[in-house]
Amino acid sequence: MAQPVDPNEVLMTGENSFIRLSLDGGQTLSSRVSHWRVLWCPAGAGHALFVTSPLIDGAVQIYSDNIAVARWLQTTIETLLFPAFANVKLPVIEAEFERKGDPRSSVVETVSTDVDRIVLTWYECIEPFVLTMAPGMGNRPLGVFSTFFPARAAQLEIAGRFAPGAPWMEMRGDRQSSTACLAWSETWVKPRG
Repeated sequence: MAQPVDPNEVLMTGENSFIRLSLDGGQTLSSRVSHWRVLWCPAGAGHALFVTSPLIDGAVQIYSDNIAVARWLQTTIETLLFPAFANVKLPVIEAEFERKGDPRSSVVETVSTDVDRIVLTWYECIEPFVLTMAPGMGNRPLGVFSTFFPARAAQLEIAGRFAPGAPWMEMRGDRQSSTACLAWSETWVKPRG
């Protein structure tokens, strides 16, 4: 009989929504955004946003309301997802985070600093699904369980300018997905011991 409790150790729970834009249907990446809303991890709770885009000359910028959470994400999870976001020598810019909307219409995440305003928008979401990747799948030592709301359309705005490109559709297992997903109810795990 299957056990009702996952055997792994919980590392983090919260959200990790993302947007990846391309000018050529996914052959090359023009902008990449990783937005974290951490409800619990060993470094505490908070938000972090990792961005690279032509709007910032292709550099990586990091925003957070809890630098300890941002650094923990860099060294634990982003190092597996996108190593350019894992550079702990990059400064972390203090920011405030706010969300409005829901996947049935649109979701807007606004990240505000003393000098910048970043707006992430997801819309035209398709049928959600639960992503289940145990530790070891995809050659990753960590596992993740998440509810994905794939969006057909998304945009990235920085200081009133919009990033060029669009997300593209892709399959995840047997489910239609995209490169712009709200990834909610997300929990990362590692094997015990």
